[in-house]
Amino acid sequence: MYEIRFHGRGGQGAVVASTVLASAFFKEKKFVQAFPNFGAERRGAPVVAFTRVSDHEIRERFGIYEPDCLIILDSSLTRRKGIAEGLKEGHWIIINSDKKPEEYVFLGLYRVATLDANTIAQEHGLGSSSVPIVNTTILGAFSRATGMVAIESIMDAVRENVPTHPEDNAKAAREAYEKVVF
Repeated sequence: MYEIRFHGRGGQGAVVASTVLASAFFKEKKFVQAFPNFGAERRGAPVVAFTRVSDHEIRERFGIYEPDCLIILDSSLTRRKGIAEGLKEGHWIIINSDKKPEEYVFLGLYRVATLDANTIAQEHGLGSSSVPIVNTTILGAFSRATGMVAIESIMDAVRENVPTHPEDNAKAAREAYEKVVF
């Protein structure tokens, strides 16, 4: 089983991203599970969502405490105490950031990929200039960095599951796939 934990802020689409990623894996004949962890939600507050994927039926029904991958939609969250808690050494952290992966060595002994998803989302008209919606964009970076799911499956899942501007979201994911740095 492969487990992904998303960290974002309310309004960035972490919950939708976890669902879209699960749909992409499902297209590749995998068993999937996607779910959020809600607290006192408000726009801008930290949000966590999860995706599980497996070649076999998934029976677990609890949070992900030892993920195989972290996807961080807001780089300011990398400074939160314990953000990488439980992540397996040598596994991926994918960060929406205009910084280079080497600038995140303080997180630990992990593989880091970065992508300026804010700029890509803005160029594709996703969200506003002050609040770009980066959830589908970052999924393209996940596809390229991990090699776990094909970019075509991501794009198809985006088109089927995103309520507004599905084609622009799919194009943003493709651009992210091409521009992610690791």
